[in-house]
Amino acid sequence: MWPTDFVWQDPLPPPERWDRPGIVLFFNLECPGCISRGIPFLKRLAADRRDLVSLMIHSSYGHRRYPREQVVPQLKRFAESFARLPFPVALDLDGSLAAHFEIEGTPHWLVFNAHGELVRSIYGSQENAQTRLEYLLDELDQATP
Repeated sequence: MWPTDFVWQDPLPPPERWDRPGIVLFFNLECPGCISRGIPFLKRLAADRRDLVSLMIHSSYGHRRYPREQVVPQLKRFAESFARLPFPVALDLDGSLAAHFEIEGTPHWLVFNAHGELVRSIYGSQENAQTRLEYLLDELDQATP
C-alpha cells in the first residue's frame, strides 16, 4: 500500500522502486510535535543528505477527520508559504495508510533502505527519536555502495 493522493510536488513511487535510502514522516497539521520538531528535522535531513528520498504523509490517524476540500488548501498553503517544503506531501485522509504501516500516532517515521525494505519504524520527534534516526541513516549510508 502506497499513497496515491499527492497534494504537494510530484508523486513518489513506492520504496521498492527507490535506488537510495528514504524516510517517510507521517504527520498532521494539528500535531504540535510535528510542526515544531518533526518537520524542521526532516527539512534539515533533506538539506544535509541530498541522496535521501524524503516524503511527508498528512494523516488523520489519531486526529480529527476533515473533508478533503478543507485539508488540501491548508496543506498546500503550509507546504508552500509557511514551511517551504522541498519534498512531496501525500494525503492519508482516512488514516488507512497509517493503519497499514501500524504507526502509533504523529509524528511517526518510516525508514527504508535503498532496496525498498522497511528497516525501522520510529514514533516521536523528541531528541532521542531524532538521534536514533540520524544513527540509522548513517548506518544505511555506510551500507549503500
